[in-house]
Amino acid sequence: MSRVWNFSPGPAALPEDVLRQAAAEMLDWHGAGMSVMEMSHRGKEFTSIIEQAEADLRELLAIPDNFHVLFMQGGAIAENAIVPLNLLGGKKTADYVVSGSWTVKSFKEAQRYCTPHLAAGALGGPFLAVPPAPTFRFSADPAYVFICSNETIDGVEYAGMPDLAALGRPDVPLVADVSSHILSRPLDWSRLGLAFGGAQKNVGPAGLTLVIVRDDLLDRASPLCPSAFEFKTVAAHRSMYNTPPTYAIYIAGLVFQWLKRQGGVAAIEAANIAKARLLYDYIDASGFYENHVQPEYRSRMNAPFFLKDETLNDSFLTEARAAGLAQLKGHKSVGGMRASLYNAMPIEGVAALVDFMKEFSRRHG
Repeated sequence: MSRVWNFSPGPAALPEDVLRQAAAEMLDWHGAGMSVMEMSHRGKEFTSIIEQAEADLRELLAIPDNFHVLFMQGGAIAENAIVPLNLLGGKKTADYVVSGSWTVKSFKEAQRYCTPHLAAGALGGPFLAVPPAPTFRFSADPAYVFICSNETIDGVEYAGMPDLAALGRPDVPLVADVSSHILSRPLDWSRLGLAFGGAQKNVGPAGLTLVIVRDDLLDRASPLCPSAFEFKTVAAHRSMYNTPPTYAIYIAGLVFQWLKRQGGVAAIEAANIAKARLLYDYIDASGFYENHVQPEYRSRMNAPFFLKDETLNDSFLTEARAAGLAQLKGHKSVGGMRASLYNAMPIEGVAALVDFMKEFSRRHG
């Protein structure tokens, strides 16, 4: 069976070149006589893998020296607890900007550890825009401000990181869940204190979480924070305090090398802009499909869309799968369809989707 165009929101498609390289190296990595998944995480072979992965990630995202790169586990949902356990520093409040389904989860998880303050947004949808930074209303003494810069489920995205200094809070670190658009565009580290993301959307397989944290934030952890999740401990042990997700780190490293061969983040961002424009322009012009997100906040990575006649939803999904277009069903909380256009999705896949959508509307319109 030939490979499909996989529009899954995560675990998501990986570059075919990466999968082929991993297959070729499965039984014997570079003459080691063993698979990466069989290696000691403290041996010289895996040490070279993780060190190269960190170096490549730093280069791709221009990560400054005063930020630590941590390879952790638990995914972004676990980070919703790990972040307050590490950053509250004895304070009782953190500010949350709610822009979609994932920040609702983040806000509710934070209630276990502090009294989160709703700085902007609402805990109920629909979520069709990002709250503009001038509308943020901070609490008196927040430990940090939390955002999700790309909402995978709702398809809304920040155009850039909020500038807390310009909003009068230069002393407060900005924390961003960047899971579903990391490495799709540059990140402004001058505005960030911490960025994290689960790998399974745009980096690699499930099981790995990337955490990039500024060094002045390492001394704030609660005594209740498990040692394996304490940023300071993980940083001090170079992500080797416990056994890291070795194979997922290896695959992520191959993805980083693939991205460099594509021309880096600037080149992949240009490709992502072109892919998103191709899909959204057709949806807007079609008269048959619609996207409800305000155009200036539409995600380049996750594009939800709806058939105006929703009685055709099942037929659309069945026929799309027969045409080699997979994982297009929207999240159960939103409905409709969703196409995730991560870095590994070439523009040819998006063109194939648009061609199918045109033909489907011709036959059913």
